[in-house]
Amino acid sequence: MSGNDDAAKTAKIEVWWDMMDCPIPEGYDARQVRPSIEKAFTKRGYSGPVSITAYGDQIETPCHVLRALSSTGVAVAQTRSDSTRSVMYRDMVEWRGQNPPPATILIISDQVEGDLSWDLARLQQRTRYRLFLAYSMKPCSDRFLFRNANWRWGQLLEKEEVGTPPSLVAGGLSSAAMFYCKSCNFDCQSLKKFRKHLSSYNHGMEEAIISLDTRLVCVTKNWARNYPATPEHATAKILVLWNMKDCPIPDGYDSRRVRPSIEMAFKELGYSGPVSITAFADQKETPVHHLLALSSTGVDFAHTLPWVEYSRMVSDFDRWADDNPAPATVMIISDELALRKSHSSLICRRLQKFNYNSFLAYSVRPFEMPVLATSAEWLWESLLAVSETRRHILHKCSESERVVASTGMFSCKLCLCDCKSLDDFNKHLLIKEHTKEEKRIITHSQSFPRRQRLYKISNYHDEVGYPPKNKRKRKAPWNGFLPRSLRFTRR
Repeated sequence: MSGNDDAAKTAKIEVWWDMMDCPIPEGYDARQVRPSIEKAFTKRGYSGPVSITAYGDQIETPCHVLRALSSTGVAVAQTRSDSTRSVMYRDMVEWRGQNPPPATILIISDQVEGDLSWDLARLQQRTRYRLFLAYSMKPCSDRFLFRNANWRWGQLLEKEEVGTPPSLVAGGLSSAAMFYCKSCNFDCQSLKKFRKHLSSYNHGMEEAIISLDTRLVCVTKNWARNYPATPEHATAKILVLWNMKDCPIPDGYDSRRVRPSIEMAFKELGYSGPVSITAFADQKETPVHHLLALSSTGVDFAHTLPWVEYSRMVSDFDRWADDNPAPATVMIISDELALRKSHSSLICRRLQKFNYNSFLAYSVRPFEMPVLATSAEWLWESLLAVSETRRHILHKCSESERVVASTGMFSCKLCLCDCKSLDDFNKHLLIKEHTKEEKRIITHSQSFPRRQRLYKISNYHDEVGYPPKNKRKRKAPWNGFLPRSLRFTRR
């Protein structure tokens, strides 16, 4: 990892800057923009060459600002205000295709949240760049997008404490600076020519009749679902996290066929690494013959409750990833964990940071593409039938089926207790400490909606002030709840 870190910190740095969202403050010397950005990277140990492109409606940008930016090598791109975001992202995707990692990306914009962050998170899972964000008013709150830093624009533009402004090259313009018009595919190195073009009839006509698409194009939506294994992942370890409530064992299906079916699906794509499978479910809702059959094939069983099952699955992956560095593969068998961004954000961030691969299986195909950029996806029942395709039938379970000695572990994710046998596991579930922990989790989970409502009311009171100024509100009876600012004061 240290070698990769060193290479990344000396690699090129590309900056995409939305001048409308993050404008140059009034009175600020535009020549200090580049030094300020470079200084921020230098503080974090990055020393690679920095390229900056400023996007916006440059007709409204004063000439002295354009001249100052260009004098320090900042490229200037003319875009219509409503298409700046989509054009920036399109250029960034094109740059990624021409500049493989290691490299660093900085996006300066208030509009990263939404479809841009979703598509970027999926891109980052395939080609991992160091990602930095800067914002003026609204930081990106999407937790599934991993970034190395999230700077505030005003703080990023701190003035140099000592020294003089950057010196200008002959003629006042840097040889590296370019002026672009994205509507007309026009570029030049002369500010005078650039201004003349923006005021020309041809430019006005192009912007009037050729409207750039204001919608952001999500390039990962066209990605295929199943890819052959890459050499680095072909023999690497595979972790399978299976939610039995979302994807249950079908009636009459031989539970001993679950592991062979999953492994056969992996082999068809070229994966032959060791596979570890953990099934998450409530033990009280899982038939004993399923527990014994799964354990006989080395499938671990984890007892959990519906309120915490997804968080326990994510925690298991996090612990496993700490002990199993990339390259490796994780497979999620779940409907909720595949669809809900809040559930899968930690896994998604880990995949963006390190070279992990991901698979998904679900009982019903999702309406929208998940944020996890998968190398393979399956419908649960079709996955179970992989090893049965020649006979086109599923094995039927019967009481006479012989179950071999247990090889899988039984664990309680509520008490963090592991057992080697089903008998020991059942004994643990009956002890007083386990019963107490189950009741605590159930009580805490059931009271969550009320606590969340009170928390939101408290935040609202903090924002608007308390008590209300309105006379009608002032006469209203007290409901017994005080905002945080007044909880420990006398009424």
